[in-house]
Amino acid sequence: MKSEINSEYPSVEALREKAKKRVPSFAFEYLDGGCNEDVNIIRNTAEIRDVQLQPRYLRNYKESSTKTKVLGMEFDAPFGISPVGLQGLMWPNSPEILAKAAHKHNVPFILSTVTTMNIERASELTEGNAWFQLYNPVEDEVRNDILDRAHHAGCPVLVLLCDVPTFGYRPRDIRNGLALPPKMSARNIMQILGKPTWAFNTLKYGQPTFETLKPYTPEGLNLKQLGKFMDKTFSGKLNADRIKPIRDQWKGKLVLKGVASEQDTEDAIKMGFDGIIVSNHGGRQLDAAQSTIASLQEIAPKYGDKIEVMIDSGLRSGPDIARAMASGAKFTFMGRSFMYGAGALGNKGGNHTIAMLKMQFKQVMDQLCCERVEDLPLHLVNNQP
Repeated sequence: MKSEINSEYPSVEALREKAKKRVPSFAFEYLDGGCNEDVNIIRNTAEIRDVQLQPRYLRNYKESSTKTKVLGMEFDAPFGISPVGLQGLMWPNSPEILAKAAHKHNVPFILSTVTTMNIERASELTEGNAWFQLYNPVEDEVRNDILDRAHHAGCPVLVLLCDVPTFGYRPRDIRNGLALPPKMSARNIMQILGKPTWAFNTLKYGQPTFETLKPYTPEGLNLKQLGKFMDKTFSGKLNADRIKPIRDQWKGKLVLKGVASEQDTEDAIKMGFDGIIVSNHGGRQLDAAQSTIASLQEIAPKYGDKIEVMIDSGLRSGPDIARAMASGAKFTFMGRSFMYGAGALGNKGGNHTIAMLKMQFKQVMDQLCCERVEDLPLHLVNNQP
């Protein structure tokens, strides 16, 4: 079988550099940047890479398997695709590219409420296996309808986002006019003209819009009006009163994304969540926050037997996935890494990135002489029996 890996791009960093050359700067900076001075986005990856693993060369090692179970489902590898907003802005048709690849490789794909593909299309591409991340509406009627749509689409997992009580202060997006309300400046238009493949594909697939939200958006809104509508209709603030009716209505698995403290983990358990994703929104919300691996190392040992603890933000490689799993994560997610893949390689980017990460992760397990993913904590330095 022909390899799905393009040998010219053997790392996420190589994909990032290629994507940077193909995507207009305003869209690439939206994908690539953090908030304020980018302290947290840098800290996320740097502190994950402080984690060290120890091999066991002389044990009776047979063969490693990357198959992993989480929330009662088995996947071929312990990583999935995080929800990312405005994916079609960064690379045209990218949510479809990634959903197809995730389904083919049997890893989870999480659809964002505010991305450029709707729930029904995500379900069609994944045969009912797409997870859905709800950006919570203010109005109960809108919320209930979206939940009904996700249920009828067969989504097995609903992910609630708790780490966006306000929009992060992102200097590049402000300069580029991508903060709400968005605008298109002469500077941005010149950037588009310099990226003909991106421009051609945007014409082919159409101007990106919030596809899931179309039934609730008044027709004929200009960009400024759309920004005001979004601010009025959706709120990132969550509390027990807002979560209870969602938990009561949703019969599938319920996951809370954006957890960064023991207190929120305890509350999530009390509120009936099945899992949490330790995350700081990819370093895009609070530059003064601790890294996700630091939060995970506090949360997983204490609560890992009470709720399924997952992680995203900062992971960029197979070794990073292994480090996080060894630190107590039950599963991992990445957003930017897959968007770099789509931006770099277009329709082939999803399959390439997943296959590459699988290969990297499998090599780590083989090198550690670790047969099962759940045994990775035994290889954590300073966690030896």
